[in-house]
Amino acid sequence: MAHPKYAHVPGGIQTINLALQGGGSHGAFTWGVLDALLEDGGFRFAGISGTSAGAMNAAVLASGFADARELGIADVHEEHARGCELARQKLRHFWETVGTLGSFLAASPASYAHQLMPWLRPVLAPSQVNPLDINPLRTLLKRTVEFEKLVQHRKHPNVPKVFVCATNVRTGRGEVFCDERITIDAIMASACLPQLFHPIEIDGECYWDGGFAGNPAIYPLIYRTHIDDVLLVQINPIEIQNLPVSMSEIQERINEVTFNASLLAELRAIEFVQRLIEEGRVEKGRYKYMRMHRIDGGALLQTFGSDTKMRTDIGFLQRLCAQGRESAHTWLEENRQYIGVRPTMK
Repeated sequence: MAHPKYAHVPGGIQTINLALQGGGSHGAFTWGVLDALLEDGGFRFAGISGTSAGAMNAAVLASGFADARELGIADVHEEHARGCELARQKLRHFWETVGTLGSFLAASPASYAHQLMPWLRPVLAPSQVNPLDINPLRTLLKRTVEFEKLVQHRKHPNVPKVFVCATNVRTGRGEVFCDERITIDAIMASACLPQLFHPIEIDGECYWDGGFAGNPAIYPLIYRTHIDDVLLVQINPIEIQNLPVSMSEIQERINEVTFNASLLAELRAIEFVQRLIEEGRVEKGRYKYMRMHRIDGGALLQTFGSDTKMRTDIGFLQRLCAQGRESAHTWLEENRQYIGVRPTMK
């Protein structure tokens, strides 16, 4: 067995990595999880890997800690506490503003395209159903996150490293943006559903939603941070109880299987390495023993139906947030003591 190694900073704050799935407005569940962790105040986030809505949550959260760096607080613990407060405020502002945009989003070409997608998919491209490439989330995100500040303070231990996955349209491979490449374009590329939006061009390459290649990508947290604990916030179900029958149900299950495939592959690889280390079949220290943890909202969110991933009324988003907070509190009560000790993901 691998020897347990505690990840911490002075003062008893535990350090973990976060892996945040995408899933449209269901990302408000993740908002609730993050809000509970930030309210707790007992965690420092070394790295956050996110895709689509998970990428937006990651950038907004990290920007709160970057803003705290600008305040000139001398004590590292006071700065961390202030960063938690600012991150909570920014996440709340972001999602509540999404809620106020609900009527506009519902009337946007992208929303109409989503509702009519089963009929439009074989016929019309985004350039036809959404010729102006309208996406009000870009403007909101740009107003919420100062990306220059996020890049400037990225090396400070109180500011989480952000990793964002998008899919290169030409190569079909996932690309992880980090460091100075964390920009508004990188976030929007990670959330670019090809049926709804024009591809996002970055450095001469075009990108689609990162969920096709990594939802989210775990490997940057393994190779680019020194922390071995990863908390996965999952909002897409891996298993379902009922066989999909209607075309919309079938298409949604295809999307779930597709968007979970890369994650499952990484989790299998991590489990394989864990087993090799536990059995003493590889040299000690040659591979990292990753301790995976999970807050799983997939089964709960599945009950709302796939069409609610585009539902943005404030009441619905606040309901998801409350359920995310409840799930986080349950997870903390049952698993906090195992962080730095052993994996709890089953």
